[in-house]
Amino acid sequence: MDIAIIIIYTLALLIIFLYSLAQLNLLFNYLKSRKHSDDSVTFDFSKEEEIPYVTVQLPVYNELYVMDRLLDNIAELEYPKNKLEIQVLDDSTDESVISTATHIKKLQETGLDITHIRRENRVGFKAGALKEGLKIAKGEFFAIFDADFLPGKKWLLQTIPYFKDKKIGVVQTRWGHINRDYSMLTKIQAFALDFHFTMEQVGRNFKDHFINFNGTAGVWRKECIEDAGNWQGDTLTEDLDLSYRAQLKKWKFKYLEEVETPAELPVVISAARSQQFRWNKGAAENFQKLYWKLLKDKTVPLKTKFHSFFHLLNSSMFLLVLLVAVLSVPVMYIKNNNPLFSWYFNVIAFFALSTVIFFFCYWHTFKKIHGKGFWNFLEYIKMFFTFFSIAMGFSVHNSMAVLEGHFGKKSEFVRTPKFNIEALKGSWKENKYINKNISGNTILEAFLMGYFGFALYSAFALQDFGLFLFHIMLFLGFAFVFFKSVTSKF
Repeated sequence: MDIAIIIIYTLALLIIFLYSLAQLNLLFNYLKSRKHSDDSVTFDFSKEEEIPYVTVQLPVYNELYVMDRLLDNIAELEYPKNKLEIQVLDDSTDESVISTATHIKKLQETGLDITHIRRENRVGFKAGALKEGLKIAKGEFFAIFDADFLPGKKWLLQTIPYFKDKKIGVVQTRWGHINRDYSMLTKIQAFALDFHFTMEQVGRNFKDHFINFNGTAGVWRKECIEDAGNWQGDTLTEDLDLSYRAQLKKWKFKYLEEVETPAELPVVISAARSQQFRWNKGAAENFQKLYWKLLKDKTVPLKTKFHSFFHLLNSSMFLLVLLVAVLSVPVMYIKNNNPLFSWYFNVIAFFALSTVIFFFCYWHTFKKIHGKGFWNFLEYIKMFFTFFSIAMGFSVHNSMAVLEGHFGKKSEFVRTPKFNIEALKGSWKENKYINKNISGNTILEAFLMGYFGFALYSAFALQDFGLFLFHIMLFLGFAFVFFKSVTSKF
């Protein structure tokens, strides 16, 4: 039994280490990209004949609290009105349908080309709505925004010009966060998303590795969508799915780090859970659907296959982290009760380098957003350990999503509730879309909180503090997720 535990523990640490090396390589790519100027060809919008027709698509479902804000914001986009249409792809089943229709009618009276498109059912969920809108759209290019996004007035003028290069199928922008400082929950979400949208997206895109359209705040070329097989609703992350299919068809993606598109982060843990579940399960589904096809494609460089492997398996790291965490307690007892393994524990100490690599990579993202300096570095240290602690607290929930994705269990596309909260004084308590149920995962999180409390006790009993910091982070992470999950129900 001891040998089996050590083998599984070591393999999990090894894969996490390889993942950290992939992240380190992306950091090197990111740093190299800072030294290169952008020489992309662009449309000259001073010439009317170079201004293409654009369709803005707004896929929405029961967005009572943010629809007015969304529609007013999109109506302010600066673009020639004779070459712009807006599709509100509304699958809603609540009273928001009536207020949305009323608002759209008022905007139509101003001369804006905006239509309210309704379906009889939600077949294909968001993918199905986008595909339905594509059939009747006038545009050559499709800008897509979820209901909680607020693009700046010049957003189309900043993105559309890059499509002069006929090989470019997608232009994606960086997400911003209008309520970053609302709570610790929003701060850690922003911390994680900043890393993805700064280092990962730039690091992959700079070396022509596969990146993903992030479901919103980006533009698609219609020809690219159709050539790649159109939107498909057989995974929970239709954006990642179409992105990989398009790049397998040799379409280029353009990532614009400097164009920020603000959005609202989930402020209650049940909303964050539903979003995390969809993203993590969808990534696993796409790994099963696409990676083997990519692996067999001889035209795709080996390094791109390597990065795509860890990109699609990104969410599966939660499963490995949970495995390492749970096994770390018996490993601690094996270490202290079996002297034969003493050499082994000296060897696996090498894998602590993974944490150093992550610390180094996240710091480069943090200082790009928040700036350098001693006090910012101290704030970063606090955020780094808080983020990883709470991320580990989410590992049970996210691991369940990953397992469902890999084993092909189908589930409904569960939307993330929006709150229209931008200021610290905003409240979510009366939001009608909040899930009030306590899941079985929450009970398991409570058990693991106690389990890692026992691990802290064991450190003193065995006088072995090698994993003490790791176990403190696990205990606090599961405690945070458990108590937030319970208290948000009342």
